[in-house]
Amino acid sequence: MNKKRRLLLNMLALGAIMSGSQVLATESKTVDVHILNDKASIHGIGEKIGTITFSDSKKGLEIKPKLTGLKPGPHGFHIHENPSCEGGEKDQKWEKALAAGGHLDPEHTGHHLGPHGKGHLGDLPVLEVNDKGEAKTTTIAPRLKLADIEGHSVMIHEGPDNYSDVPPMGGGGARIACGVIAKKEPLA
Repeated sequence: MNKKRRLLLNMLALGAIMSGSQVLATESKTVDVHILNDKASIHGIGEKIGTITFSDSKKGLEIKPKLTGLKPGPHGFHIHENPSCEGGEKDQKWEKALAAGGHLDPEHTGHHLGPHGKGHLGDLPVLEVNDKGEAKTTTIAPRLKLADIEGHSVMIHEGPDNYSDVPPMGGGGARIACGVIAKKEPLA
């Protein structure tokens, strides 16, 4: 084999290795999202309404929803503290997804200022649902990366979010759908 041909083959092999390593470096996590039930006989997690895929990008955490069966319009959308969608009793009243805790706020800011603000880290861009009840618009949460959200939950609220503290938590209202974002399993 002549030198030029061997050099070309080596360059092609190196290019394949490099492109393969770049593909492996891009991590993503797909989370099942379930509707939350509030009727006394069926408290808890209901049917699956789709998935959300989270992946790192140069601009922040990329969020790709593939959801159906939601009320059309904007919905509050957040990462919550705990990896649970289970409901529970609070003040003798059933609360959907109570075990998820509040919005992810590791810096303890106590403020709801949106995905670009310096408040809760878990504030995501509003989830837009089309007239068919589908949410499928990709958005970016610029302050987050995949490692930040693992071991937490993703929550969809009943109404829109104004990214302020008035009304409390931006006025998104009741929790209507949830998914657990499992922690990455350590390599053995």
